[in-house]
Amino acid sequence: MSDLSRPAGPKIIAVANQKGGVGKTTTTINLAAALVEYKKRVLLIDLDPQGNASTGLGIALDDREYTTYELLLEDLDLGQVIQPTSVKGLFIVPATVDLSSADIELISNEKRSFLLHDALRQTQMDQFAFDYILIDCPPSLNLLTVNAMIASHSVLIPLQSEFFALEGLSQLMLTIREVRQIGNKGLRIEGVVLTMYDKRNNLSQQVEQDARSNLGDLVFKTMIPRNVRVSEAPSFAMPVLQYDGKSKGAEAYRALARELIRNNR
Repeated sequence: MSDLSRPAGPKIIAVANQKGGVGKTTTTINLAAALVEYKKRVLLIDLDPQGNASTGLGIALDDREYTTYELLLEDLDLGQVIQPTSVKGLFIVPATVDLSSADIELISNEKRSFLLHDALRQTQMDQFAFDYILIDCPPSLNLLTVNAMIASHSVLIPLQSEFFALEGLSQLMLTIREVRQIGNKGLRIEGVVLTMYDKRNNLSQQVEQDARSNLGDLVFKTMIPRNVRVSEAPSFAMPVLQYDGKSKGAEAYRALARELIRNNR
């Protein structure tokens, strides 16, 4: 039986697309940073063995003693795996390449698809008072991604403005449908956000038109432009909102955060 005295938990969103290079990690980092600007407390779960979200937020490899690997597979105190970032109000559970072996180790666990779900719903989570948890999924539809979707309330899908962009969505939608059947019937699509958008480019405009005609209101009004400051920021281990807060990229992520908050009222 649920404990009605417990406060409502944070909104958990998986940021997923099995295609690499679509701006998934960039969107996770910068959306998290933008939400913090709007006075939200945010936890980022780095579930990608490449650990790019961790690197992009300045978490050195030496500072990743406890990671999402331990969060999934060991009974650790949450305080050991959650650590602050340089962005006040933004916290992270980092990742290392160790996570790449988790798929194999999870296979023999009868609760293999629900480990992240259970880890994020420990009563100890209440003391952190997070408003949002964003999960940066790996660029594949593997057991880690399934864990993320079963743990989440919704899925946010970054979609690169390029040829064949929509074709890869069918498999992702199928996975979401399967997750609803096996353990998270309330999972919904938070929305599709167009990334690397160039309004001067006919192809970008065509992808936008196709996305909106096929997916309707599922497509966010906000689009993330192709912006050199967004590309440069990770090499300085900071979100673009810190690196160049007045850039078009930073303004776009603020707009996306506002739209997300508005949609979840």
